[in-house]
Amino acid sequence: MDAPTYSSKQVAEMLGLPPKSIAQALKQDSYTGAEVWALRAQLGAYPPPLGRRKQLFLNFKGGTGKTSLSTSYAWRLAELGYNVLLIDLDSQGHATKCLGFEGEDFDKTLLNVLVRKSPMSEVIQKSSLPNLHFVPSNLTMSTVDLALMPMAGREFKLRNALKEVEAQYDVIVFDAPPSFGLLNLNALMAANDLFVPVLADFLSFHGLKLLFETVQSLEEDLNHVLDHVFIVVNSFNATFKLAKEALEALQTHYPEYLLPTIIRQCTKFAQASSEGRPVFVADPSSKGATDIEALIQNVLPRLRVGAAPGTDDSGAQRAG
Repeated sequence: MDAPTYSSKQVAEMLGLPPKSIAQALKQDSYTGAEVWALRAQLGAYPPPLGRRKQLFLNFKGGTGKTSLSTSYAWRLAELGYNVLLIDLDSQGHATKCLGFEGEDFDKTLLNVLVRKSPMSEVIQKSSLPNLHFVPSNLTMSTVDLALMPMAGREFKLRNALKEVEAQYDVIVFDAPPSFGLLNLNALMAANDLFVPVLADFLSFHGLKLLFETVQSLEEDLNHVLDHVFIVVNSFNATFKLAKEALEALQTHYPEYLLPTIIRQCTKFAQASSEGRPVFVADPSSKGATDIEALIQNVLPRLRVGAAPGTDDSGAQRAG
């Protein structure tokens, strides 16, 4: 994927400044991601701090659009000025592909960190945005669960591995495979916040029930309590009667977790992911991009208020 460029209007929006301020600071028609980051530093236009958040996108049911959602969410947070690390936990490497890379092109993945004890810093890669880094995945990751099985403290390997680098990032986003195993247990134990993408169909309820039972068992058996659980309705089509009925059921049974923002069905969103581009690069005016932006603006205030006690609330102002 080629590095994105932004119009002065887009830059002004990303920095939260009027276009006139941008024109005075740097007179040009378009900006690369690196130029936007340099301009942000020049103007001191950093977003409000979130503390240090680790956020897991997970649903035991497949086909919910989880990866498209998590990668575009991570991308947009970076555009808004946060330092973000996206960790691809799925051996199919779809999150890696959504950033414009092929997992097979990388020699090291999270397997090297969790099993072979490589430092996390050795597997982190740079994206086309200076403040968005990622840990790639490929088919070698399919052996992680089996390799973790005999290890002592196996549930905490990911949490411990992140200690080396977590101070560098405002947000660490995990994109998980649709299954339950030791790798996803590690991700749950490392996460502060859980995002559960669901489709507006009644098959989603079984997956939700199992996931919430798992979260409850973590609280009881491993003493790990998530700060936030957000259910996100994805790929919603309001013309389907069944979809409306399923949404009403979600609103009835999970009102305290269900986000009011709904991600509408969007062909351009699906196409962008298949092409290895975040929707904000492919078509920032699309329904998918508009809805994810609304989701972020809904979630961020909750994170600022609910930052875990004792976290570092200083705004990160570095990249590289």
